[in-house]
Parts: sequence; structure tokens; C-alpha cells
Amino acid sequence: MPHPSLLSARPAGCRPIHLVEPATLDGVIAGLDPVGRAYLAATGYAPSPGAVALVPGADGAVAAVLFGVEPAGRPRDPFLYGRLAAALPEGAYAFAEAPENPRLAALAFALAGYRFGRYKKAAPPKAQLVAPKGVDAARTLRIAAAIAMGRDLINTPTNDLGPDALAAAALALAAEYGAEARETAGRKLLKKNFPMIHAVGRAADQEPRLIDITWGDPAHPKVTLVGKGVCFDTGGLDIKPSPAMLLMKKDMGGAAAALVAARLIMEAGLKVRLRLLLPIVENAISASAFRPGDVLTSRKGLTVEIGNTDAEGRLVLADALALADEEAPELLIDYATLTGAARVALGQELPPFYTDDEALAAEIEAAGRDENDPVWRLPLWRAYESLIDSKIADVNNAGQGGMAGSITAALFLRRFVEQARSYAHFDIYGWATAAKNGVPEGGNPQAARLTFALLEKRYGAAKKRRAAKV
Repeated sequence: MPHPSLLSARPAGCRPIHLVEPATLDGVIAGLDPVGRAYLAATGYAPSPGAVALVPGADGAVAAVLFGVEPAGRPRDPFLYGRLAAALPEGAYAFAEAPENPRLAALAFALAGYRFGRYKKAAPPKAQLVAPKGVDAARTLRIAAAIAMGRDLINTPTNDLGPDALAAAALALAAEYGAEARETAGRKLLKKNFPMIHAVGRAADQEPRLIDITWGDPAHPKVTLVGKGVCFDTGGLDIKPSPAMLLMKKDMGGAAAALVAARLIMEAGLKVRLRLLLPIVENAISASAFRPGDVLTSRKGLTVEIGNTDAEGRLVLADALALADEEAPELLIDYATLTGAARVALGQELPPFYTDDEALAAEIEAAGRDENDPVWRLPLWRAYESLIDSKIADVNNAGQGGMAGSITAALFLRRFVEQARSYAHFDIYGWATAAKNGVPEGGNPQAARLTFALLEKRYGAAKKRRAAKV
């Protein structure tokens, strides 16, 4: 969990953080005491973006901080301020000049304080930042805490976060916020008509299951979130090479993102009737594993030829999406670490999203920009439907020819959604291979923050908010 790194009020002894660029550096230095000026002259500080100078006072303690930013008129990364979290020694600090986006600057500082310490001691930074004027420190910490929860889930290896543990985490979250929760596991999946979730997970030691959580006033607009919860993906009988398995603990990143978004929605008391569906499995190998060439009948009734058992995520999502679609929600969103093709196309930092709804696409793009939670729209290109044709079934789960893999996966999922008023699919990576500003290395529940911002703007919050644990 993040250190409570934001303060609502300025305490005594708070030290200023000066935002400097080449044009303003001399003016800031002129305002420092002689010891500080001499220190900067001796060290030759240059205000490149992200460069930090801890300026001493007469007693040798830090009296002020200089932090380099891009020159005025150039694009600035609103999360650049996340670098301060680890760079500053223990104590309280406040911006002497307002960042261009104070809200995101404070959020970046809070997010950058995350450390995963379950197996190895990892003390969080101890510096604290006074929330800039107009920034709600408590709200910012609630968001940071929710993201930390998602990061913890993704970062935990499968021996400690298999299907049983992920389901338990989801059920615990539901109980914390007074939501209704149902779990369907093992052979009960077949009785309840979730055959593809069962097929993908039946070879594992821990049973496959579907978690179904509902919260909020039934009279409010129906919003349903679906998250891919593949706790580990060997690739099944079409086994992955060992380098491709090293990060497969993150294949439940879609479920983590959905849980983060759901927590933020419930915590804020948004005026929605929320449903959260998590198909949770491990794609393992045993005598009972599903096979290439098998034909599965989905919940929707569509038959699916298995072209590759490593394209399992779309199978479990399909059954969950079909269930979600049956009640015709106003908005249906899924999150999934679905394809390597998305990473080849856009890299790890920019997940693609797909929707036929132009208004929803505009909302998603705006929320992504406003929250610095970037995504990029790719097309549901109908001409590629032929790439997932099957000669013996309604559809094949793996596209032909190895091209447009993220698009064909999105087209596959789209076949299982007919009644929802609006639908969007996020093909996230769920991981940061290296720390960057407000994004620490490791699990990264992408698109969760933008979803919350979009829904809050669209539907608003109830007057009474739940007090959050931060």
C-alpha cells in the first residue's frame, strides 16, 4: 500500500520545491541564501526535466529543492513529479510554484510511493507533499490506494495468487463495500452454462470459477465491468516458450484493473448499478486440458473451434460477456491482457481500445488524456472477420496468418455482445518493465483510472461518500 504521502495542510518546517527551467533558474537562485547559492554554483546544477537539487541552508539541512521542468511552451509529462517521491529525504515539502496540472502532479507523487514488499523488504519513500491548492488530498490518496491494490494483485506470483486467492480477494472487496457476490466454480460452471470458462480451467489443480458481484441502486444505469482473470497461462497444450511464461502471473491484469475500477466506483458512491464479472482460471496442462482442434459450445450458443489453446483469454471472456449482455447494460467494458499483437503495435504504455460507439470513444479518449491514463483507439475492422472463420464451427479462436491479432481478438469478443447499449474492450499490457515517473516497475492496472473518471463525469456521485482506508 502507498505511504500516506500527501498532506492537506502545510506543517511547520515545510520546505519549498521550486520548479525551474533555464529561463527561470537565475531568478530562483537569486532568492536563496548565500549557502544555497554557493552550493549550486559549486555543483553546476542544470535544470533538465526531472533533475533534483537538494539545496542546503546554513545548518547543512535541506532548505529548498530545485526540480527541473520542460521550458514553457513545450509538452510536459504531468507525471514527471513522481520522481520527487524517491528523490526527497524524509520531511514535508510544498510546491513554491504551481505545476501546470496540480492534481496529476500530486497523484504522480502518491503513485510513485508504491513498493511491493510481500517477499522482500521494500520501505516506501518517507517524503510528504502538501497537496497543491485546490487538490483534494484524501481523494488522491484513495485513488493511489486502489491502484496499489491492483498492483499488489498483479505482482503476486501464482503460487500465492491462484484462482482461489484471486476469487477470495474479489469476494473480500465485495464484502467491504456491501456488494452482493456469487461464485460459480468447478463442474457447477457446466450446470450454469459457462462451458468455455470450465474448459480453459479444468486442467488446473485449483478449480475455474466465475465471480459475479453487484452493487448499487437497481434503478440506476447498469454498468458492467468484465476482467480476464487468468492467474497463470502456460499456453495450454500449445505451450508457450519459457521466456514468454516469465511474466504470466500478470495474465490476470484485466481482473485487477476491473477490481480497481470497481473499488473506486463503490468508494465514491457513483450513481450506477455496478456489476463486476471475473472469469478466473489457470490455463494449465494435464490429461484433462482442452486441445487444439476441439470445438467448444459457448454460453451464447456459438461454436468455437480451438485453433490455439494459448488464445484462452478470449474464451473465458466470451462466456462472461455473454452473461453480461443478457441484461442489456447501458455500458459494458472489458479489460484483458489479451494479445502480444497489441504490444507490437503500440508498446506497453499505450493499450488499444475498441468500440463501435463514437460518443463513448470520445469520452474514453478524453478521460485518458485528462487522467494521464493513455489509450489509443484501434478499429473493429470488419474485413478481418474472415481471419477468424472456421470450416467446422461458427468461429475460430485464433486468427489466421498471424496478422492483426489484437483486432481479430476484439472482433471475436464483439460476437458475444449484442444487447448492451455501448461496449468497449481494452487490450492492456498490465505491466511496466521499468519505472517511469509515477509508474513503478511491475504490475500496472491500466485503464482503471480513466474508467472511473469517465463514469464519475457521466453519472456523478451520491451525496454521501464512503470513508476510505488510505
